[in-house]
Amino acid sequence: MVGKNCFAIASDYRLSVQLQTVAIDFQRAFKIHDKLYISLSGLATDAQTLYQQLLFKHKLYQLREECDMKPETFTSLVSSMLYEKR
Repeated sequence: MVGKNCFAIASDYRLSVQLQTVAIDFQRAFKIHDKLYISLSGLATDAQTLYQQLLFKHKLYQLREECDMKPETFTSLVSSMLYEKR
């Protein structure tokens, strides 16, 4: 990993309920496209549901715009999706 605009995201694979480990292979960082990833925490079902919805909306955007979503656009999408649940 080299370059001015490189960065790294570190996350664990541990899924637990209170003090009990349920799984050690739970994914928390999800790929949207080659240059866009999102890391989700919280309840496992909520993270998986949100990822599926985000992936669905990204694919619709790809079909309509014929290009990948920019990070700024994706940030606005995530923000509006999270705010509508309040």
